[in-house]
Formats: sequence, structure tokens, C-alpha cells
Amino acid sequence: MAELDGKKVAFLLTDGFEDSELTSPWGAVTDAGAQAQLVSPAEVKVTGKNGHEQRVDLAVGSADPDAFDALVLPGGVVNADNLRMDEDSVAFAKAFFQAHKPVSVICHGAWILIEADVVRDRKITSYPSLRTDLRNAGATWVDEEVVVDDGFVSSRTPDDLPAFNAKTVEEIAEGAHAGQHA
Repeated sequence: MAELDGKKVAFLLTDGFEDSELTSPWGAVTDAGAQAQLVSPAEVKVTGKNGHEQRVDLAVGSADPDAFDALVLPGGVVNADNLRMDEDSVAFAKAFFQAHKPVSVICHGAWILIEADVVRDRKITSYPSLRTDLRNAGATWVDEEVVVDDGFVSSRTPDDLPAFNAKTVEEIAEGAHAGQHA
């Protein structure tokens, strides 16, 4: 895996996330040398659907996207549905696309990206139930383990985490991508 020394990665999520979709990519980026921080509309801690608890490092309303090199969006139906309804979270996610920074999303996490209007003309995969939502938002949806589109990494389910983690680390190591856009 590529080295991520000196890189700072935001993980945006709230309660109801898919536990492994936080813990596995978090481990991958930190093992590669990055500093990971949990950004959330929740105030103190978040709890996954299977009980994993983690401390919130920054409130999304006061988090500066410019302070980070990349964004990771774990899935989980409840997490993703709540995030897409939170204006600060949507604006935070959109800012990474506007700055051409790497973004990785898995499972239902793509809902926030539909709300941010950043999937139009992009190739993406997700949990299959989001297929129509993503197509209606202008994305090209495919059923593949992992998809990379100019710094934008997407995967379907926890089964895809090994490939998702590897491509996430690779894209963060590459840095900004001119083709990454809002």
C-alpha cells in the first residue's frame, strides 16, 4: 500500500453507520500513515448499527474541509439517511469535490452525494437499492466491487472492503485529481 504520511482524512458519519465500513477503512488509512478524524453532526460519540462506538473529533458545522486531504463516507441506512438531511454535512462533502480531493464512499453512503449534486456524469457503484436514485441524479451506476473515477472511489457492501480500502489508500496517496468535480 502507498504511504500516507502527513495526510489527514475526514470520516463523515453519524449514528447508525455500518460498523465495518468505518473501522476497516479507518485502519487502512491509519496503517498507511494518515491521521484520521471523525467528523459528525453528533456531539460526543457515534454508535454503529452493530454497537461500535467512537468519539467524535470535530462537529461538522465547525469542521474546515480545507484542513483535510480526503473524505471517507461509510454507509449504513440510518447514518446515510440522516447525513443527507443535514445541511452542514452535505456542504462539507460537496467541498471535497469542489477542491478536487479524493472521496471514498461505500454502500448507502452515496445518498449524501446525491443531495450534494456531485454524482452527475460520474461512474459509481453502491448498495444495489441506490441504483435508481443514482441514475436519476445523473450518475452511471455499475455493479462492481470497486469503481474509481478520477479520485472518486465507490464500493457496494462490506464484502468489498479489501478492494475499497486498497483503492482509497491509493487515491489519497495520489492527491488532488483534476477530474474530481462538483
